[in-house]
Amino acid sequence: MSGISKRFPGVTALDSVSLHAGRGEILALVGENGAGKSTLIKILAGIHQPDSGTIRIEDRPVVIRSPREAAQLGIGIIHQELEVIDSLDIAANIFLGREPVRGFLRLIDRKRIEGDTEAVLDRLNLRLSPRTLVGDLSTAHQQMVEIARAISLNANILLMDEPTSSLTLNETRRLFQVVRDLRAAGVSIIYISHRLSEVEELADRVEVLRDGRNAGSLSRQAIRHDEMVRLMVGRDLSNFYTSPELPGEEVSFAVTGMRTRRYPQSEVSLEIHRGEILGLAGLVGAGRSELAAAIFGVDPPLSGNVILGKQSVTINSPHDAIRHGIYLVPEDRRSFGLITEMTVRENITLPALENYSAAGFIRKSLEETVARKMSADLRIKTPSVETEVSSLSGGNQQKVVLAKWLSLGPKVILFDEPTRGIDVGAKAEIYQLMRQLADSGVAVLMISSDMEEILGNSDRVAVMHDGRISGVLDRSQCTQEAIMRLAVA
Repeated sequence: MSGISKRFPGVTALDSVSLHAGRGEILALVGENGAGKSTLIKILAGIHQPDSGTIRIEDRPVVIRSPREAAQLGIGIIHQELEVIDSLDIAANIFLGREPVRGFLRLIDRKRIEGDTEAVLDRLNLRLSPRTLVGDLSTAHQQMVEIARAISLNANILLMDEPTSSLTLNETRRLFQVVRDLRAAGVSIIYISHRLSEVEELADRVEVLRDGRNAGSLSRQAIRHDEMVRLMVGRDLSNFYTSPELPGEEVSFAVTGMRTRRYPQSEVSLEIHRGEILGLAGLVGAGRSELAAAIFGVDPPLSGNVILGKQSVTINSPHDAIRHGIYLVPEDRRSFGLITEMTVRENITLPALENYSAAGFIRKSLEETVARKMSADLRIKTPSVETEVSSLSGGNQQKVVLAKWLSLGPKVILFDEPTRGIDVGAKAEIYQLMRQLADSGVAVLMISSDMEEILGNSDRVAVMHDGRISGVLDRSQCTQEAIMRLAVA
């Protein structure tokens, strides 16, 4: 790709960017959210058309007008956000739009689809039936279905946009082996990840984008965490994490004897002291997200009490939780935290429209005032508050979710994987915001599978295993080994 430029209304996403990948090379593409990484590979995948620039494959100039044309050219893509259809099974998702047919009536050949699906799943070491509904799978397994679909294309060029964002450590290791096998088979892989440790381990070369331009490249020997960060954001790693303050003794929020539908036999009790961030660690499937959903009333608990300050409150629905100032920032922001077809303004004001209405009519001017203030306070990069959320980067979408709740004056915020798919610069901003919230008296519960995130931001850490709290560690006790011992207890 040479001299690629792309402009959207009010935003220059790419400014004369160039990129090349050799046969059988893993090229990592890194940069902050909004740097232009996803836009660049969407152009290569035929989703966007460049305003200028050229693309050559095997030294032959090509014009890619659609994803179908990209696939015909041997280009496959794994998207950052899940692109699966819940109501279809795994086999149907993997071969959607390219189903093999048989016979005079050209009926879909289900037997062949299921056989080919089993072969791809075996390659990923996934013990799943091709007939399993995707809607019944965990987020991690849905991500693996996305990966299986891309691999099934037998692509010569594979674009991977945050492929491990929802995967467990074992699934990530499995994927890495598949990526190395593909490299050995001559496949060119363009790999986008905010997990720089993955890039260090996997990449043959790194290309860095900053503000829609090429910021530099690193050969295999020069790939180091600090050097990538320097090219990406131009500041030192020591500025990324804010040192936690000592929490007070007063309990500002507590859950006692709570049983979720996922783990009906296990009771959970925890408390958050005033001024502290309580980290909630554990392996995928331990019941952390289910606990957050129960507290917020998305999936009301079978039993238990929620105590705010010194008062017990009843939460049977998200409306009840919002009324009491208890808010959830969900793991899957696009599905559960935002309405992406709506604007920044509409998303920020949606939970409390009564605050912006008079005589039953929405006062748009009041909405705009609040949305602009929150956008400025959180440094949301958007052309205007009337921009559709779907066009924003992942980090800025997460900030819109936060702006929605912060505009209401929270008492408790539950962060479920708060920086999933977010770059190192935006992570630092969100960590700083969590600390400011805790210092101002907001009870902060941070659920995370990122050990660096847990260790770098938690004042205490509660660890879950099989739907129960297996232990709580003070700051001085928090080590990766201590947390993992409790996570597998």
